[in-house]
Amino acid sequence: MSKTNNSPWKWIPTLYFAEGLPYVLVMTVSVIMYKRFGISNTDIALYTSLLYLPWMIKPIWSPFVDLIKTKRWWIISMQLLIGAGLAGVAFVIPAPFYFQATMAFFWLLAFSSATHDIAADGFYMLGLNSSQQSFFVGIRSTFYRLAMISGQGLLIILAGVLETSTGNVHYAWSITFFIVAGIFISLMVYHRFILPKPDSDKKSNELSPAAILKEFGKTFVTFFAKKNVLIALAFFLLYRLGEAMLVKIASPFLLDSRELGGLGLSTETVGMTYGTIGIIFLVLGGILGGITVSRLGLKALIFPMALSITLPNIVYVFMSYTLPENIFIINAMVALEQFGYGFGFTAYMLYMIYFSDGEHKTAHYAISTAFMAAGMMLPGMIAGWLQEAVGYQLFFIIIMLCTIPTLAVIPFLKIDKNFGRKNVVS
Repeated sequence: MSKTNNSPWKWIPTLYFAEGLPYVLVMTVSVIMYKRFGISNTDIALYTSLLYLPWMIKPIWSPFVDLIKTKRWWIISMQLLIGAGLAGVAFVIPAPFYFQATMAFFWLLAFSSATHDIAADGFYMLGLNSSQQSFFVGIRSTFYRLAMISGQGLLIILAGVLETSTGNVHYAWSITFFIVAGIFISLMVYHRFILPKPDSDKKSNELSPAAILKEFGKTFVTFFAKKNVLIALAFFLLYRLGEAMLVKIASPFLLDSRELGGLGLSTETVGMTYGTIGIIFLVLGGILGGITVSRLGLKALIFPMALSITLPNIVYVFMSYTLPENIFIINAMVALEQFGYGFGFTAYMLYMIYFSDGEHKTAHYAISTAFMAAGMMLPGMIAGWLQEAVGYQLFFIIIMLCTIPTLAVIPFLKIDKNFGRKNVVS
């Protein structure tokens, strides 16, 4: 029961929009912003990849969110911090030391956003009954994706328009971040009044910090004691090996001049191509992936899905050699790669669910997502250095060679043939 009876329609969409927006700003928009500021690909890839760390280690502090205050309090507080962090980014962009200062605020955003994820996902289960949770799972996913389109698409288009109208790249991005800070503060104020107050949303007094640490250690021991854990860890770390490096270099490639081997697109064009059309096709790929697995099962599809997430990367090899000027061809190439990524990523998420099943499945899933983040962070850190060392053409060929480790681990996975199929008990 809840002390307020606000309809979930009033807060689920905005809550998950607020969950997705800071993530895409930290992980994707920052890459494009720094590229427009003239930062090298080496530094962009290294430092923005390190920002994955809070999401990688969030299982470590997630148990303590239950001990300190309510999840509603954490949501409101983190949204306030995120809004302040976004304003901080906007404020220091014109400064001579903008790179160090903006990175500091991005770290604040990353830790606040990761903590917000913990609280929001927990609040979702407390604020809704089981039937509502099932009904709104698609709604929350939709608005999370809309946040990605808004951040990676609309905000970048806005920054590009401001670059053109003001003639000052730093000033344009400062205005953009001030606008998004205002949006986020507005979301915080809205949630302060509209979020329900479930009776079950209270800090836990049943377990001490020492008891939680003991239980946390137990979940780690049982995770690494699982059968075939080494193969699972190899899968978590290698499945997105090529994509982890590609995602850090795709936008710089689109933005770099043709003299440097890039396509020379404007900021607003990249916002439309990569941040809007690309995200739409990524979502469509994910939807089709879920539908297909529900009919055929994960075991039958995991190798085709691994091919789907890797082979379409060849479009960047094609573009780096041909340097197409036709925007429709470029859009089609990016759409194909993103659709394949969305379709293939379904297998990754489902295998994490499959491997985490059993006792402590929630905690084990959180640990699996930590390895997922490590699989993105570590390769991404060297992507910029590698690209600048060998050039775009050879870099994208190396990305294709990274397909081999991804595919090599698949035959060793043990998966129940019925897992994932609709109306089949595995």
